[in-house]
Amino acid sequence: MNSRETTGQALARSLVQHGIDTVFGLPGAHLYDFNDALYGVRDRVRFIQTRHEQGAGYMAYGYARSTGRIGAYTVVPGPGVLNSGAALCTAYGANAPVLCITGNIMSHFIGQGRGQLHELPDQLATLRGLTRVAERIDHPSQAGPVLADVIGTMLSGRQGPGAIEAPWDVYGRSGPRADLPMASPRPAPTVDPVAIEQAAALIAAARNPLIMVGGGAFEAGEAVAALAERIGAPVTSHRSGKGVVPDDHPHYLNFVAAYAMWPEVDLVIGIGTRLELQYMRWRWQPPGLKIIRIDIDPTEMVRLRPDVAVVADAREGAVALTQAVARRDRPDARERFAALNADARERYSSVQPQIAYLDVIRDVLPRDGFFVEEVSQMGFAARFGFPVYGPRRYVTCAYQDNLGFGYNTALGVKVANPGKAVVSVSGDGGFMFGVQELATAVQHRIGVVAVVFNNQAYGNVLRDQTQSYGGRTIGSTLVNPDFVALGRSFGIESSRATSPDALRAALAKAIERDEPALIEVPVPTGSETSPWPFLHPAPPV
Repeated sequence: MNSRETTGQALARSLVQHGIDTVFGLPGAHLYDFNDALYGVRDRVRFIQTRHEQGAGYMAYGYARSTGRIGAYTVVPGPGVLNSGAALCTAYGANAPVLCITGNIMSHFIGQGRGQLHELPDQLATLRGLTRVAERIDHPSQAGPVLADVIGTMLSGRQGPGAIEAPWDVYGRSGPRADLPMASPRPAPTVDPVAIEQAAALIAAARNPLIMVGGGAFEAGEAVAALAERIGAPVTSHRSGKGVVPDDHPHYLNFVAAYAMWPEVDLVIGIGTRLELQYMRWRWQPPGLKIIRIDIDPTEMVRLRPDVAVVADAREGAVALTQAVARRDRPDARERFAALNADARERYSSVQPQIAYLDVIRDVLPRDGFFVEEVSQMGFAARFGFPVYGPRRYVTCAYQDNLGFGYNTALGVKVANPGKAVVSVSGDGGFMFGVQELATAVQHRIGVVAVVFNNQAYGNVLRDQTQSYGGRTIGSTLVNPDFVALGRSFGIESSRATSPDALRAALAKAIERDEPALIEVPVPTGSETSPWPFLHPAPPV
């Protein structure tokens, strides 16, 4: 065995040691030595080259969001890093462990402003503004320790993205081969029994508690359901928490149904959630409302101060709280929750044609399949109109709401979950942001089904301009290619569905084939019912 190795080789070896089996990205001059090192471990790390740096970042995000494992990508410094910045923003907002590996200019030129290829004034500062942690490797001996430290921070507490850079000349510099350290994430905070006792007292005094879950509760579904059953409370969620407790669980309330119950709620138990739904979208609180929060991030208790703060892992906190409260007998609770859900379903079924198409996708997509939303009329309606039956199965961009993330993210989801069906739902505007990645899907046989709803517009903008600005529209109508012909030009099985029944047949066929597919669904411009009365309901008079 060679007793020496380059920085790039040590970094690649450390990726393998940390169980990272896929790297998305584009090769480039600053990274040639790292790219060559990835070639050396190609039997253990799959390299998927993309057609744009943003695509690489989003695919890594899809990998991370759908698994909870690190999604890694590599891009050149400067413009490559900036092109992938939207994906890092998304990973930060969604608490996803996405790892960016990039280069920099020659080490002796950093900070001098000499105008070197791909130079940024301070790239490390830029990366630190987009991630939880970003560090530089200046010598081969640092490769393993720096990667271990960055991964340890990414996976500690509230998870999030991280970044590593190394100067152009450092990746190829060699040093003695050494044992590589493993990341050591910090342990979760110990559950405070006093806080649990205080929370239990609030629950005992509450008449109508409501549990709200977010993406921080992905691993706590069974514990949350057990707490709900013990105290006779419903569980609801917005987009990030969809599937933590399945929609068909008898204690789950669709958030449209939860809003109908909201005037009676006197206690909210937030678990792994920012409580965005209650405090930013519902926009009013019932008088005397009490708040319990279980969150691993102590700073959340400062951003939105609860009556009782339980700083803990979501599962451990929910288990401790369940053990501390007495069982509450509410024999008619489940019937009431079912009635609220049925009434909500009847009301939001007016959002057409979105709900009709979403019903078809839900019927055809296997229960354990993945649905990747997009910032579109279909994606907005899916947040309340698409049932989800398991954590991570509904992939969203969280609060960033960045147009164009969907299809690229779905490719990463499929790479991470090759045995599962993955459906990407986009509008024509968002899909065109990453349409070039159809080539990536073909080259690497990534069997995502892209369903593109074509209304020839940025539909939300067009509606807002029409309704709020006297019909003065600017920049909101679009000219598109023939999506079916475009898909076929890439070698992708492509078709057009002009009705829900036609989509049902095309989608079933595409999922069965498990190969890249594109289905265009034409929608008359401006015909979609607005979903916003359900997403931002008006406060009661």
